Amino acid sequence: MKKSYRILYFITIICIGFSCKKLDLVPTNEYTELNYWTSVDKANLVLNTAYSQIVNPDYFFYNEVLSDNAYDGRGDAAGVTSISSGVYDPSLQRLDDEWRFHYQGIKTSNVILEYIDKVPGITKDEINQISAQARFLRAWHYFQLTTWWGAVPLFDHDISIEESQNISRSSHDSVVNFVLKELDDIENVLPVNTAYTKSDIGRITKGAVIALKARVYLYENRWQDVVNECSKLIGSTQNGTYSLFSSYAGLFNPANENNSEVILSAGYVPNLRTYGDLIDMVPISAGARLNGLAPTQELVNDYMMLNGKLPSDASSGFNANNPYTNRDPRMTATLVYDGYQWTKPDGSTKTIYIKPGTDPDKSAPDEYKAGSIASPTGYYVRKYYDPTASNFNSGLDLILIRYADVLLMYAEAKNELSKLDETDWNTTIKALRSRAGFTDANALDYNAAWSQSDLRTIIRRERRDELALEGLRIFDIRRWKTAETVLNGYVHGAQFGDPSVDDGYLRVNIRKFDPSRHYLWPIPRDERALNPNLDQNPGW
Repeated sequence: MKKSYRILYFITIICIGFSCKKLDLVPTNEYTELNYWTSVDKANLVLNTAYSQIVNPDYFFYNEVLSDNAYDGRGDAAGVTSISSGVYDPSLQRLDDEWRFHYQGIKTSNVILEYIDKVPGITKDEINQISAQARFLRAWHYFQLTTWWGAVPLFDHDISIEESQNISRSSHDSVVNFVLKELDDIENVLPVNTAYTKSDIGRITKGAVIALKARVYLYENRWQDVVNECSKLIGSTQNGTYSLFSSYAGLFNPANENNSEVILSAGYVPNLRTYGDLIDMVPISAGARLNGLAPTQELVNDYMMLNGKLPSDASSGFNANNPYTNRDPRMTATLVYDGYQWTKPDGSTKTIYIKPGTDPDKSAPDEYKAGSIASPTGYYVRKYYDPTASNFNSGLDLILIRYADVLLMYAEAKNELSKLDETDWNTTIKALRSRAGFTDANALDYNAAWSQSDLRTIIRRERRDELALEGLRIFDIRRWKTAETVLNGYVHGAQFGDPSVDDGYLRVNIRKFDPSRHYLWPIPRDERALNPNLDQNPGW
């Protein structure tokens, strides 16, 4: 797949079809002409374009600011500050951009499906394989759309401008049913991950189809269906060979791309197809230009002690004067705190000084200071830092679904069915914690005295800690209907503030989430102006 992306970036003809700006303005007389579809190689180039549209890296990272995991104190990147503060309306540019982004991806898939069987000399198997991948990508985009907006326009062919200006929204249930049927139809068409050749690693597999189905069912609270899909991937090689990678931190290292845990990823290529978001996330002394995404104290508080207890537990051994010792190792692999030992590209380490007045260097670039370019929360990002990137232009793939998520989905569903037992625990939560580096029995062993509610709290925290800064937290708190609780009130930073206010934990911002309307985004104003048949979501 990396090789294919290199080819893609030297073929400019593919870009012609993506000058479109809105659903109703996509060109229909250039990119889709029959005189283009003259070979399988050209068809694959269009498919590669569809792959390149699967995710916007800005959304991947900055969606964490929409949740209680992170804060953007330097502007409104991807509209996240407006949304998280509850001050946005249908005119917000992010809404228009994301709507357009997904419908552009849908158009690419629809064009492929319309023309693929007209390619001279193409075999039936090639048609089936390319079509199945295009259908997956189209289903992916529809799933994202309905997760944000609920009811959205749904169509399974390349529609005309006139049709796009008159189409109505289909219900959320209709969109979900369409997505699930598409995935059911292609599940047995696509190869398992081990069947692809080296040059095609990164393409959609049977395992990715199953994992995405599980995620769709999870968001719909269809617990038995979640169990059924996850069971196809846990402890079996029939539908693909997956396992937890040996090192949690190593998961996000360029040397370990496409490891045993990766089920679906967005492919990037050093120097050709890259993203530069981390330049505004890592410590300033590590080369960042400023801090635009900072982890919150709320996230830090959720990382357990090595004995399995929370810092808030009086018996946990937590020391407020040394708050980052004996903590979940995933915290160190995910974010940067005061006294952190940062590994430089040459393998040496340096201490990151964040607490005011502690850096021996007079410039103190990473120290917290209100209104500076340093982190407003006293924390920086470590996960996805690519030491091989030139000027932070990383070609490291972004993992969209990994095996750890399958284990967590399975555990959550089994508990919601009141069927999670010690065997399930050992297969899922214990396995994840063991891989992370926990050894204390109190952190690893199942407790038969736990209630379903106890386990729900544990599993939800485990999802947060395992998947932090991977763009999924906002979707979890929305589907759990806890966003109205965790997204209302102050965002906090490290204990560098006035001890008389919130025990010294910095108050960096205040957020608002109105459950009467914020669980669904408003339909973009510009889209409704172009298409009067697009009704608005409640409260907007």
